[in-house]
Amino acid sequence: MRMLMNITFPTEPFNSAARDGTVGPRIKRILDAQAPQAVYFTERDGERGAVLVVDVKEASDVPSLAEPWFLTFDALVEFRIAMTPDDLAHAGLDVLGKVWG
Repeated sequence: MRMLMNITFPTEPFNSAARDGTVGPRIKRILDAQAPQAVYFTERDGERGAVLVVDVKEASDVPSLAEPWFLTFDALVEFRIAMTPDDLAHAGLDVLGKVWG
């Protein structure tokens, strides 16, 4: 299942890693291991952040995606389901509207 992985990096230990030159290699190591479909670095609520598009085949995949960010950067990690227009077209919204509307 395609999911958006929203990551928020607290100021520390990210600042220390940036200062000592290890932030890039640390991020690269995680991204190489996870091989996300896409990665975007951004601001999240005034802090450093990232959005990754990942494939989660089973719920048990979540720790292997989240733990590297938790353990390396003390990051906050959130997962959101992401649907394409085709996914939404197959969701049966017309039937759901008749049943629940």
